[in-house]
Amino acid sequence: MTEDEKLHLKLRTLRGRTCANTGENDLEDKYRRRHFLDTEILQDHAALQCESLRDVQSHRTDLRRRVRDLEQKLQQERQDHRDINSDLSRQYNTMQTELTNKVKRLEKEVSQLKEELVLCQEELRSEKRESERVEQEKDAVIADLQHKLDNMEMDYEKVLHDTLDSLTTQLSVARQGWEDKSTALHQNYKELLSEFGLNALDI
Repeated sequence: MTEDEKLHLKLRTLRGRTCANTGENDLEDKYRRRHFLDTEILQDHAALQCESLRDVQSHRTDLRRRVRDLEQKLQQERQDHRDINSDLSRQYNTMQTELTNKVKRLEKEVSQLKEELVLCQEELRSEKRESERVEQEKDAVIADLQHKLDNMEMDYEKVLHDTLDSLTTQLSVARQGWEDKSTALHQNYKELLSEFGLNALDI
């Protein structure tokens, strides 16, 4: 029940009491009671107004305190937000700087690696050409040595045949000489034996 409803209920109660005693009291008493009733009602109403005013003032004070707290909280949150934004901005700038430096460093490394790759490829081609040249020279030397070896084999074979033929001829001549000497020596022995009266077949 609200304060206004309580006030109206009390007014109706007092008025009921006044109506009940109307037949017993005179008009002056009626007005006096009515004045007393109105005064009491006004006092109650004033008390209710004062209480309402105190409630309103208390509520207003609470609201002001809450508003002040909310403003402080909002101010703190704004400061926190600024601090966070500042920190994030600093981190972002730091990361961007580091990333930029890293990209530049990697681009420089890539450029150096490309240069080294070109040099390595050129060196590889040069070594390949040198290897092919050496291989060709080696093949030429091997072919020349093989040709010389073949010629040497033919020469050695010819020399061997010539030597064998010469030895064979010399052996034949020596054998013929030995046979002639042997025959002459044998004949001389037979003659000597005959002079001594001996027969070579008997010996």
